[in-house]
Amino acid sequence: MSAKIIDGKAISASCRVKIAEDTENFKKTHGFAPGLSVIIVGEDPASKVYVRNKKLGCEQVGFNSSVYELPENTTREELNALIDKLNADDSVHGILVQLPLPKHLDSEEVIARISPKKDVDAFHESNVGRIMIGNYSFLPCTPAGVMVLLKESGIDISGKECVVVGRSNIVGKPMAMLLLQANGTVTICHSRTKDLSEVTRRADILVVAIGKADFITADMVKPGAVVIDVGMNRRADGKLTGDVDFASVSEIASYITPVPGGVGPMTITMLLQNTLISAEGFAKGK
Repeated sequence: MSAKIIDGKAISASCRVKIAEDTENFKKTHGFAPGLSVIIVGEDPASKVYVRNKKLGCEQVGFNSSVYELPENTTREELNALIDKLNADDSVHGILVQLPLPKHLDSEEVIARISPKKDVDAFHESNVGRIMIGNYSFLPCTPAGVMVLLKESGIDISGKECVVVGRSNIVGKPMAMLLLQANGTVTICHSRTKDLSEVTRRADILVVAIGKADFITADMVKPGAVVIDVGMNRRADGKLTGDVDFASVSEIASYITPVPGGVGPMTITMLLQNTLISAEGFAKGK
């Protein structure tokens, strides 16, 4: 048995075509384009790549986009002033501060500063709370992307045993909530979980987001499981790899996401979707 590959690149490309069409209709109806502003502080190379890809994504679907590249020594006051300015700018519908920030800046304070209506990462505590009760406008981009991959692959979550490995605020916790809202029976695992393999082997759907290269091996996976690898790690030889040992696990899973080309392409696509939703809210005066 060999797993079917969930092609994140193809699904993402299809979603972006739809977003571009919806954006064109939005512009005809309302006379303006959705606008996304991205702030990056410092010179982190990975962050620069992400920001460049976000700008390209905006251009691809017809958004206005602006990137604010701030020096490493930017003060708290300077960053807050820029966020306040963007919060007040009606042409900006999404604000994203690229993480991680330099150590002297408090990411929680920065996220709280962004207007919840423009928080297209869905990290603000107001939006996190809305996800908990199922009354949300935006979803965090990576978990939302995973849900689209499952849906587009024809995988029904209802009644399935779902295991999420990782409990971060960005992926693990919201991922568990979305699976729960789709009627999955959800277990969250983490570094203190006893006998992790025993828990992961119960999973019909296994989502892994822990940041450890090739950590999940075939003996930890139930035959026929759907395996979603959110990890993005770089090996010593420079090659990208996920948190799942793809070679061995793909031999026993029914579906699996590759790294790269699985979950990754969906993250920016869902950011674009969130920005369009925000612009639609602003157009309706919400």
